[in-house]
Amino acid sequence: MKLPLGLVLALLWTETLAGAGAAAPTPEQRLAALGLTLPAVPASVANYVPAVRSGSLVFLAGQIPRRADGQVLVGKVGRDCTEAQAADAARTCALQLLAALKAEVGDLGRVRRIVRVGGFVNCTPDFTAQPKVINGASDLLVAVFGERGRHARAAVGVAALPAGAPVEVELVAEIAE
Repeated sequence: MKLPLGLVLALLWTETLAGAGAAAPTPEQRLAALGLTLPAVPASVANYVPAVRSGSLVFLAGQIPRRADGQVLVGKVGRDCTEAQAADAARTCALQLLAALKAEVGDLGRVRRIVRVGGFVNCTPDFTAQPKVINGASDLLVAVFGERGRHARAAVGVAALPAGAPVEVELVAEIAE
């Protein structure tokens, strides 16, 4: 499996610092090393909240990919957008989820583990690479949290998603009390 360059660099940075006896970089430092910033948390568009805590778990509502101006990315994978474009959209969803998680808990350093990711791919009936699309989100979570970012996951194809989005991603995280 070929890993994205940013993921490779983040993992190498972590190993280099750990080998030198330095403290591991924070999730925010890893995001900065990847050249990424967290977007603003979009307002809920229906009767739900972006995050709910239950004990040490935080359940995050599904996110569809939005541009910096808030416009939703649209398209059906296998017809309107490629697998690679959809994986980039899943990565955007993961960034939005991290923004919502940080807004809820205050510091991404409190994340003990990303427990589960659910990925939905708006695709043509013959498209079968849903796991590769959702790898866009999973790879980012591992780049940001290292081993704590590895998670259980579902990646399924669906006939449609809100606003015509190509992907929707949700997650559950465990937080240090």
